Amino acid sequence: MRYFEEFFSNRIFFIVLFAWLLSCVIKVIIEWIRNKKINWGRFFGPGGMPSSHSTIVACLATCVGMSEGFDTALFVVCCALALIVMYDASGIRRAAGEQAKMINMIVETWEEKDPVLKDEKLKELLGHTPLEVLGGAVLGVFVALVSGVFLGL
Repeated sequence: MRYFEEFFSNRIFFIVLFAWLLSCVIKVIIEWIRNKKINWGRFFGPGGMPSSHSTIVACLATCVGMSEGFDTALFVVCCALALIVMYDASGIRRAAGEQAKMINMIVETWEEKDPVLKDEKLKELLGHTPLEVLGGAVLGVFVALVSGVFLGL
């Protein structure tokens, strides 16, 4: 049972979880400001400002650096993970979303010939713009620094 006690006393986990929740709430708020309606799909859905993936990994790396030291191998591992996730979010996943847009446009032109294709739409919002990734990273670092000051990492 010591494992449960250790898990629930892990500050870094809960700080990262809070950062993720905050980024998801901010996405919903930004969507509400833009479209004047609440879209709860933005909470768990991919894409949008800020990138929740970037928030998580930036917060994790910062918390680990503050807790374990910025000169440790663990901090370097967290930074490498953060860079991979942020590159994937703004590069590969975004490109896949752009390809999905093109495929959906092609399918729309074929709708008359094959009505079955009409119901098949690919998700287009998969990745993030570099600004959304940067926004998520800044939010993650900010949450980690503020948490570190108040919780003493």
